[in-house]
Amino acid sequence: MLKKCIYALEAQIHNCDIIVIDNASTDETAVWLKQYTNEKENICFFNTGANLGGAGGFNYGIRKAVEAGYDYVWIMDDDCIPNADALEKLMNADKILGGPENYGYLSSVVLWTDGAECKMNRQKIRKAYYENVHYLKDSIIQVEQSTFVSLLFPAQTIKKVGLPIKDFFIWGDDIEYTRRITVRNRMNSFMVGSSQVIHAMKENTGSSIATDVPERINRYRYAFRNEGYLYRQEGIKGIVYYILKCGLNFCRIIFKAKDHKSKRCWVLSSSMIKGLWFNPQIEYLD
Repeated sequence: MLKKCIYALEAQIHNCDIIVIDNASTDETAVWLKQYTNEKENICFFNTGANLGGAGGFNYGIRKAVEAGYDYVWIMDDDCIPNADALEKLMNADKILGGPENYGYLSSVVLWTDGAECKMNRQKIRKAYYENVHYLKDSIIQVEQSTFVSLLFPAQTIKKVGLPIKDFFIWGDDIEYTRRITVRNRMNSFMVGSSQVIHAMKENTGSSIATDVPERINRYRYAFRNEGYLYRQEGIKGIVYYILKCGLNFCRIIFKAKDHKSKRCWVLSSSMIKGLWFNPQIEYLD
């Protein structure tokens, strides 16, 4: 998947340099990257030396890109396959919006391998998007949160709001970061309908502690702990939303889970408690 992603990036109409973050892979990834990047001036890779999780990897890579002096940072997972004009469309939107000082980030439309919507990467449209309804003619709509599958950040956004929280390890780091930009820093951000990518997941399903396979249940301890921190930052409204969301998940476990109901409930409840005291620090660039 990493090879397919890199090949798609090299085929972009709008040229870009490529920074690959290797989270201490244990297969032949590092060997292939070393051989391939030796022949490419616009590709480099960094091995973190440890498994930092998705959150730590994005934190590491974004820091490297901004410190290297790039004005824009376009991020994605290694199973993201962007259309050849995906970056071009994002940069066109940058011009339409009047430059990087006028938005926080831009998001691509994320599709699955069959061309349908990728359910895990649905953006949350801002309810008051009509404040910027004139951009609809350019396939640009205002959003409140997005995932890290094809997001374009101006470096000045990153310098203002800081880096993604590496202590999240996995899950929720993208939601926290995009909401930090749009909700807490009140920076208008947009989805660009003409910029499209494929997220080549094995299955086009969302994540749910009630229905996920048993071997993935323990991962949800990160999800609900991280969300506990996330929504505490948004005051009473955010806290109420979090409590209701967790309550809904308890109901789903009771009525929809086919196995391990007690374990699922334990992971959810214990993670909620951990989330009360989870208080990671946001890192800022000098």
